[in-house]
Amino acid sequence: MLHSWGQNVLFHPHLHCVVTGGGLSPDGQSWIAAREKFFLPIPVLRALFRGKFLDALRQAYDAGQLKLAGSTAALSQPRAWRQFLDPLYKKNWVLYAKQPFASPEYVFRYLGRYTHRVAISNQRILALDNGQVTFTLKNYSAAGHREQVTVEAVEFIRRFLLHVLPQAFTRIRHFGLCAGRNVKTKLQTARALLTALTPAAPQPPTSAAVEKDDRPWWQRWLDRTGIDILACPSCGRGRLVRCGDVPPLNSTALEGPLAWLRPNDTS
Repeated sequence: MLHSWGQNVLFHPHLHCVVTGGGLSPDGQSWIAAREKFFLPIPVLRALFRGKFLDALRQAYDAGQLKLAGSTAALSQPRAWRQFLDPLYKKNWVLYAKQPFASPEYVFRYLGRYTHRVAISNQRILALDNGQVTFTLKNYSAAGHREQVTVEAVEFIRRFLLHVLPQAFTRIRHFGLCAGRNVKTKLQTARALLTALTPAAPQPPTSAAVEKDDRPWWQRWLDRTGIDILACPSCGRGRLVRCGDVPPLNSTALEGPLAWLRPNDTS
């Protein structure tokens, strides 16, 4: 799936790819799973991406599809272009791969926010005054804090139009088992094989077992949903510290330092 924008609505093209952790055997009768702690070799993937990217860049140059102007105008000369391109094949490109923070369901929910949306939602646009547009963004370099940005209306329109797709352009594509021609055949076979390999789901605990579970509710919530309620919602790394319970406003416990929380009966 192509995702072309960042929080500032500037052009930031990148791809989100959902890849199966294995595949069908050549005879289509069994499922071959990837190893639990290994899926793609990082050095090979890094070299492959570098080669594919630079080859596509070279083809675009040869076809005259690159607009070289300003600080890149000198690269329009073939010799200067070769001197620029050749050393890039010797550089070690950075490839960062890690496991997702949560479950596969969470990953799909995250990607679902972008499948049928463009650039910016209405609620992020705060004002349009004096030919300027003010909108909010999440600054990931500042622990995800919300900030306000004001730009000229013409600049805002320019940024927005960067993400309007050309006519007939397909932003979401399916390959392999998920390709249209395989949905009713290979994909169904894979699902059947995976269902047979999946152990039976554990039975829900009885009421007696639940009563014996005296762990704090946030630990039981983490086991059931995979959501760590004590993780900092801003950075995801810090831990929230539970200091105590706040009693209800009508509680007689509101004494001493907490007395100011008690409703004023005379008002």
